[in-house]
Amino acid sequence: MILILICFVSVFASKAQKPILTHRDSIVVVDGDTLPHFNLPTTNVYDEKNNRRRHEDQQYWRMVMRVKKVLPYAKEAAALLKKYESEVPDNARGRDRRVYIRKAEDELMNKYGATLKKMSINDGRVLIKLIDRETNKVSYDLIHELKGDVSAVFWQGVARIFGNNLKSKYDPWGEDRQIEQIIQYIEMGII
Repeated sequence: MILILICFVSVFASKAQKPILTHRDSIVVVDGDTLPHFNLPTTNVYDEKNNRRRHEDQQYWRMVMRVKKVLPYAKEAAALLKKYESEVPDNARGRDRRVYIRKAEDELMNKYGATLKKMSINDGRVLIKLIDRETNKVSYDLIHELKGDVSAVFWQGVARIFGNNLKSKYDPWGEDRQIEQIIQYIEMGII
């Protein structure tokens, strides 16, 4: 009787269990061993090192595009400064100097005003550095020489509001090493 009861319970217990293998799964025989084979869902693996490298590459190419965009303006600023220094004598003061500066400023705004207004803050930051590189004078000093104290302080204040600094110097061996490398590549025709 006990034997019948055990058989009866085992039949019902075996039907209540879920099968180990589903229709998508199979059994694989390897070296005489029978092993279950399960299909697992695919999983994406996040590689932080590769992601960081990709981010650094994106930042580098953004900087390349910025430098390519603003370098011609910095070179033009240097050429105009040389032209200004040769055309206006050092002893010119007051009205003569202001008239020439106003004329040059109007010429620049007509030629480049729309483009400069569309530049981003980061483009402006690179432009400030490149103007220092091309003219060997920081932007604040240029404005101070050409327009005076009040204009220099005003534009420095505007620049500071947007996170820039007209007094920042170009450091090709330190902070601006990457920009210098990009300029060298552009001048060699690599980029």
